[in-house]
Amino acid sequence: MTKHQQRAAEVYHFFDNKDTVLGFRKLLDCAIDTQDMSIYKEAIDLTDWKETHNHAIDELIEKSKTLLAKIEKIQVKEHVSEQSVLKAKDIVKSYGSNRFSLGPVSVEINKGQVYGLVGENGNGKTTLLRILANEISFNDGSLNYSFNEKSKNEYDLRTKLVYIPQRTEKWYGSLKDNLKFVLSNHGVSPEENETRTLMMIARLGLWNYKHLKWSELSSGYKMRFELARILLRKPEILLLDEPLANLDVLAQQVILEDLKSIANSVNHPIALILSSQQLYEVEKISDKVIFLKNGKYKDNSEVNDDENQLIIEIDTNESRDKLLEVFKDFNLEKLNFNGGVYVAYFSSETQFYEVISALGNAKAEIIYIRNISSSTRRFFVN
Repeated sequence: MTKHQQRAAEVYHFFDNKDTVLGFRKLLDCAIDTQDMSIYKEAIDLTDWKETHNHAIDELIEKSKTLLAKIEKIQVKEHVSEQSVLKAKDIVKSYGSNRFSLGPVSVEINKGQVYGLVGENGNGKTTLLRILANEISFNDGSLNYSFNEKSKNEYDLRTKLVYIPQRTEKWYGSLKDNLKFVLSNHGVSPEENETRTLMMIARLGLWNYKHLKWSELSSGYKMRFELARILLRKPEILLLDEPLANLDVLAQQVILEDLKSIANSVNHPIALILSSQQLYEVEKISDKVIFLKNGKYKDNSEVNDDENQLIIEIDTNESRDKLLEVFKDFNLEKLNFNGGVYVAYFSSETQFYEVISALGNAKAEIIYIRNISSSTRRFFVN
């Protein structure tokens, strides 16, 4: 079974379980991978129908499966996603003595991979993104893009390497017209331009906003517009600075899932690097997480000082003494109170399920509990 067929099978599974929200977005991903304009038009028509028949769930599922049956029969050219497109080695950026210094940082990212970039404010996230985007210079190290080895043309580089800052520039006219303008600059014929534009609008949840202007959109939809505008250009690397800022919790989860799915495209996988303050949400969809503190670099693949040390974060109204009593039979190394929550460090012999069971048996009131042994969260609490 090809990757295209696997993705189609996943969509069937979503619709079989009546999950039409995520299922429909993934259906559009499969449609986009075909690069078939007739499929695009059917997907566009189905999107338009869906938006005016909100309660016809069974009929939507039937129509979606009919389209999916056509999609999975199309031969899709699969690109190798495990291909390195960016290599940065020992990058250092210094702003002079006794001032902020970033690095050394070494990263390698492949097509189809998502890298999360996290850290407290002022620790170099935006600086690193702008260096990787070739927007600012660096003092030491090397930075190479595999797709730019044959051509040193700056325009080609800027087409394939795209950086979206947290605050985007204002645009004029309607959302749809601005997106069509992007493709017209790339020589796409008017008919195909209309089809590709509407398909991208459908995929990024902008269907009911396509005729609105910049001032009529919320911050979240302005970010979606920027993504649509960039993705129409088919970049190789996409760098996003705080794309989750100003979004509510649900919108954050939706856009992260969308970014992961788009990066994993069968036909055109993208290397994606995004910075965010939303640590746990970013970790869920990232293949690797980069942590910056005072300009110094770590990632979530680095082991603890004790390789299998168990680190648990606990939010509870119970007293410290109550927790110490619960943990008295475990190899508790230390119990810190950090940022309103407890962080418990156990030796490698202790298992997470044992701790949860002990807390339950003690009838401890737990607001949340999380194993952060392999999370970059452990760097924050340290």
